[in-house]
Amino acid sequence: MEAVFTSANFDTDVLGSDIPVVVDFFATWCGPCRMMAPAIEELAEEYAGKVKVGKLDVDETRDIDVRYGVMSIPTIIPFKNGEV
Repeated sequence: MEAVFTSANFDTDVLGSDIPVVVDFFATWCGPCRMMAPAIEELAEEYAGKVKVGKLDVDETRDIDVRYGVMSIPTIIPFKNGEV
């Protein structure tokens, strides 16, 4: 199961993770995001324990969106050791 990232847990759960993290920047109203959801879920299941995969709702996390220059969605950004 994929993780849910928020402004409150992003630094700890993504940047502080000891395993690589894939963040899916999405919005509930975004059609292409909904189309990607099954693939993201499959990725999370296939790499469970090796890679943390999760979603970040851009409507609720403007600070994170701006920090990483997310201009359109879906945007998928991998992180390793706190770096893009």
